[in-house]
Amino acid sequence: MPRATAASSPRELAHPSRDDIRLEAVLHALSDPMRLRVVRELAAAGAEVSCSYVELPVSKSTSTHHFRVLREAGVIRQTYRGTAKLNGLRRDDLEALFPGLLDTVLSAAERQCVRYGH
Repeated sequence: MPRATAASSPRELAHPSRDDIRLEAVLHALSDPMRLRVVRELAAAGAEVSCSYVELPVSKSTSTHHFRVLREAGVIRQTYRGTAKLNGLRRDDLEALFPGLLDTVLSAAERQCVRYGH
């Protein structure tokens, strides 16, 4: 699991630095269908969005868990803006560390959805 930078305030969430993002943590985070769905929707949005933007067929606590796994792996960045928690892909960090990985995973997920009607 990547080391997270310490949060400086209760409203700031800990994230791994770019250098602490590990391939195995990213692959683990992307291996779950619900988390992959989150990543696909964030990629399609192309901007930061609130957690409620991504509708998952799971409880709120399970949804929170999935977002936390993605954040702790370094796949997404979560920031508070007022009362909203916004989420965005760490595309630049992932591309710098693992060139082509995110686009390859997203393309494969799209092909799978088309093939199996998800």
